[in-house]
Amino acid sequence: MLPVLREIFSRLAPTYERVNHVLTLGLDVFWRRRAARAAARSGGSRWLDVCSGTGDMARELSRGAPSGTWIVALDFCRPMLDLSAARQPAEGGFEFVLADAARLPFPDAAFDLVTVAFATRNLSLSRAALIATFSEFHRALRPGGRFVNLETSQPRFRPVRFLFRVYVRTFVPPVGRRLSGAHAGYGYLSESISEFYPAEELAGILKAAGFSRVIFRRLMFGAAAVHIAVM
Repeated sequence: MLPVLREIFSRLAPTYERVNHVLTLGLDVFWRRRAARAAARSGGSRWLDVCSGTGDMARELSRGAPSGTWIVALDFCRPMLDLSAARQPAEGGFEFVLADAARLPFPDAAFDLVTVAFATRNLSLSRAALIATFSEFHRALRPGGRFVNLETSQPRFRPVRFLFRVYVRTFVPPVGRRLSGAHAGYGYLSESISEFYPAEELAGILKAAGFSRVIFRRLMFGAAAVHIAVM
């Protein structure tokens, strides 16, 4: 599955940010900014943005980072990471690492903060696999560190959930394909959004991975959620 996903995101890389902004009506920008503000409260000087893609979240983190903070942007897709590196400010404290999120190339307790934005669906090959990946994030955090996760979710109220899924299944694939020129990618993304966990269930998965305390905030009637998990 990993090589297939890498190929999909390699093809999507040039238009990825623009298409995401269109498909979310620009809301992804505000959601990411809100998650970054919550993440910045973690403090510390070493932050890791996993599945960093073209760097949207890393850039938001840098805006709220205290002076001297070092931000590591990690992704498994070279074209995405190259675009991210090209767009970051030259004077910023950034490092770019090509690696698999499930096998972080860092020692235990290396970071004060780990973030993922709109990529956890791609790590969820199974519940057990997602717990294992979250456990890897837990391993990389220092005592008292935080993991902040921003992801699509499932609205609680049935009518809203129905409309959300209709939108995702009927609008996302054709518009994504038209804007990006990639035929497979947005079909996969549409399915992953529809099948991802509700916020409460994802909180339980984070606790199963070893986090002692998990809180979450729903966004846009539950279409997305920010989870904050503490060591």
